[in-house]
Amino acid sequence: MTRECRVGTTTIRLYLGNIAEYDGDAVANAANDRLWMGSGVAGALKRKGGDEIEIEAMRLGPIPRGNVVCTGGGRLKAKFVIHAAVMGQDLVTSGEIIREATKNVLALCDDRNMRRVALPAFGTGVGGFSPEECARIMFSQIFFYLGEEETDLEEIALFLYDERTFNVFERILCEAK
Repeated sequence: MTRECRVGTTTIRLYLGNIAEYDGDAVANAANDRLWMGSGVAGALKRKGGDEIEIEAMRLGPIPRGNVVCTGGGRLKAKFVIHAAVMGQDLVTSGEIIREATKNVLALCDDRNMRRVALPAFGTGVGGFSPEECARIMFSQIFFYLGEEETDLEEIALFLYDERTFNVFERILCEAK
């Protein structure tokens, strides 16, 4: 399943599937502030891309919640993994942390001349955050960023892990356009 819309020169795409299969420049990891990769999105990226992603990430941590760091992509199709600290060791997140992490992922992509990036639904798996609230926050930040910043991003892909979450993000995207 896919859905897309354009905002200026950037295409926003929704995918139902595994973010570890994305073939763009970078994938975002819904990380904890210590950057160890256990389950959820982090676990999927580590399984597909290899332990070297986690080893490199942990050398860069810990980082404040909402901040991001970039590592190589290991054996992933994507060249880079952007680790966005959306929760602490308590596995709790907030709307403000998700908003900040989303903004920082996009800014890092522009800083590094990346054209295509995939993000998960930050905090909705292990973090237990509401998919509807997450969609509203992430799309609000994405649309704000695309309207305010000079960007070379051609694609922002959101990978949703189940049909229910995909449907929520699709509905919110349609409302936001």
